[in-house]
Amino acid sequence: MNATTYAADIAKNVLQVHWVDPVTGEVGRKKLSRAKFGEFFASRQPARIAMEACGSAHHWGRTLGAMGHSIELLPAKQVRAFVRGNKDDAADARAIWLAAQHCDIRRVPVKTTEQQAVQFLHRTRSHWISIRTATINALRSMLYEFGVVLPQGKSLALKALGEQRASIDECLPSMVQRLVNAQLQALRDLERQVQMVETEIELVQKHSDTAKRLRQIPGVGLLGATALAAMLGKDAKGWRNAREFSSCLGLPPKHTGTGGKVRMGGMSKRGDPYVRTLLISGARSLISQKSPPPWIAKLLSRRPPNVVAVAVANKLARTAWALIANARNYDQQWRSEILSS
Repeated sequence: MNATTYAADIAKNVLQVHWVDPVTGEVGRKKLSRAKFGEFFASRQPARIAMEACGSAHHWGRTLGAMGHSIELLPAKQVRAFVRGNKDDAADARAIWLAAQHCDIRRVPVKTTEQQAVQFLHRTRSHWISIRTATINALRSMLYEFGVVLPQGKSLALKALGEQRASIDECLPSMVQRLVNAQLQALRDLERQVQMVETEIELVQKHSDTAKRLRQIPGVGLLGATALAAMLGKDAKGWRNAREFSSCLGLPPKHTGTGGKVRMGGMSKRGDPYVRTLLISGARSLISQKSPPPWIAKLLSRRPPNVVAVAVANKLARTAWALIANARNYDQQWRSEILSS
């Protein structure tokens, strides 16, 4: 294995490479086009290549990894602290090289094409839902200008509009009536798009053993199971332990300390907000049960519901990591050896 470490600042068309010769200490810098980037590393001996975990990083990680290189993806926020002076491609590549020398910076695991495809399904669903919400809000504000107030909630608003359409049309000019029809047709099309994506997500869970095991966890539904499966992979080796995984999602509290005094705050909100939102929503479903589990009931007796929801979401994240990392199925009666001893 060549001891040379290469740092690559990747972009759409121009990619910058930085390295230091391990024998002579000579610093190398090279600007490459996208077509020449793969050729450059194909002609090199297997080496260590560090990149920021940004757009197309996983694609290049898979491509360069297939050539025999060792790939390390670094969080972009961690790399930014190593940029010195003015920011440009060469400075960014140098900063990546410096950050790669620090073993305490957690490496981002390279995702497979299947993992990224499932994540893209979730992003597409979120995209259509956001457009659907914006369309309903536009329709609601349009009608409000003519004295029509729709009830809160998508289903109730559309139901009321359908039942009272005749009386509502009497208050609207013909042009606005046509606009309302166009908005309603757009909502029907968006609903079909959302249902189509959700059907694809159901198929993913049906064919994924990882998602099936995660679905066994109380509070983890279809969306949470498939999103966690795409994030964790088949072995969850991208995180050293369950605590590191939950911290990566931003669920534990942040803290500030100086002079030996540490003050705890709210959750850090680092990492993927989408998965964090799914876990907190699942936690709220457990809390809202008529008879929640005893340990949740004890928490609710002394802490506010929002605090309990984040604590339960933190436990769900740690449980998900433990199931995948240890290749286990969910067992409600299981207790760790540390706790039992």
